[in-house]
Amino acid sequence: MNSNAAGVFTKNWTDSVFHPGRADEFFDALFGGAEEGAYDISLRFVEQRGDTYEFAFDLRQRPGKCLACNLTYGLPQVFSRHPVLNVKGVVEAVASAIGKSSDGLTWKLGATRELSSDLHAIPLLITLPS
Repeated sequence: MNSNAAGVFTKNWTDSVFHPGRADEFFDALFGGAEEGAYDISLRFVEQRGDTYEFAFDLRQRPGKCLACNLTYGLPQVFSRHPVLNVKGVVEAVASAIGKSSDGLTWKLGATRELSSDLHAIPLLITLPS
């Protein structure tokens, strides 16, 4: 992939890979109802550094809900395993978009970052094999 990663991983691309309704599906599976969710989840491309592509799962507080009151700091472990969120599928879509196989790619979710009181982010780092 060249330095045009931002041109590939546009908002349209990230929304097609991780559609906006996925948060409702996640909360429905977790709590038995989407209305219990305190935040919406979206995928955002951050930057490319060499062979590493950084994305973020943005957690945006829903009206009338409290993002800070939820346990967003334990979410990276939940996100990495939850079938509705399908982080592995996101990683495979990134590999496909850059013309690589997902074999040998490594990925990890970083610690939740509080960007503001109503926006937290979970970094997703995807690294190509050397």
